[in-house]
Amino acid sequence: MGIVTADISTTLDGFASGPRQRLERPFGDLDEQPLHAWMFDHGDESRAEVDAIVDAGAFVMGRNMFSPHRGGWDLSWRGWWGEDPPYHAPVFVLTHHPRDPLEMQGGTTFHFVTDGLEAALDRARDAAGGRDVAVAGGATTVNACLAAGLLDELRWHVTPHVSGFSVADGHAGSRLFDGVPAGAMEAVSVRHTPHVTHLVLRRTG
Repeated sequence: MGIVTADISTTLDGFASGPRQRLERPFGDLDEQPLHAWMFDHGDESRAEVDAIVDAGAFVMGRNMFSPHRGGWDLSWRGWWGEDPPYHAPVFVLTHHPRDPLEMQGGTTFHFVTDGLEAALDRARDAAGGRDVAVAGGATTVNACLAAGLLDELRWHVTPHVSGFSVADGHAGSRLFDGVPAGAMEAVSVRHTPHVTHLVLRRTG
């Protein structure tokens, strides 16, 4: 039986995205280049970690990971990734607004789940056929999984960059561990390159 995992890249101060997400800025006002350079510019240094991000039988993601829009769906929007997204498996998108499944090239189908995180994970487990289920982000969805005790393994990719956002600013963006209650996690491994530190943590309860 597979486990529930999540990969997430953050700044040193824990931000995975900034405020004001919009079409031309998927990560809002957070500079995406230093956040993801380890994957796209220096991927050979972290090939195993890059490959593991999409090595799952099914995925769950938050609405804002799929779309910059709020409210009802713009049905012309088909995701950030073009016609062949990298998942090549079922993806269950958390939303308050129903939408028919969206079949893409390469085996990816987006399913839009309106009855909550646990329902999305249940559907993803069924679809995964015994393989792992990956929570594809963003930080708000990863935090919800951590808070509910639903995440077995967190793969945290920390980049050597400070966002400059203030946690006192309610519009600062999405920060890993916000709203997650106190508790311990088991450190399984750590590896670093000049561009990223890879931490693997597992829940102890």
